[in-house]
Amino acid sequence: MPARTTTDGLDRGAIGARVERAAAAFLLEKGLSPVAANARYRDGELDLVMLDKGARDGASLVFVEVRHRRSDGHGGGAASVDAAKCRKLVRAAQRFLLEHPQLAELPCRFDVVEASGDPDAPRLNWLRDAFRADEA
Repeated sequence: MPARTTTDGLDRGAIGARVERAAAAFLLEKGLSPVAANARYRDGELDLVMLDKGARDGASLVFVEVRHRRSDGHGGGAASVDAAKCRKLVRAAQRFLLEHPQLAELPCRFDVVEASGDPDAPRLNWLRDAFRADEA
């Protein structure tokens, strides 16, 4: 299967990996701890799974969707996280928790990190609690 490419021939997978690394580093700077990355399931993929020990209600497990757009001309990355994508993320999170029962008792939330511009040095915008599982 050929690599998925952008209109100018860049490898989408490589761009996504660079942006996800930048988002993970950004969240580390904000005090979150990594749990997993690129957890793939039949229902979908979790870009990042992080632990937020500084959450108001104690430690929280955070499922992070990273969305990159080269420009904000069509809205930020969060605009592309529609109801169908939210449902996929919730199902993937449920599978993740089944595989990691030691984490299942933690409160969970779904965040989005919008990335725009250069994939090697993207502008990042962190949207905490971008959507709720019961709304998906």
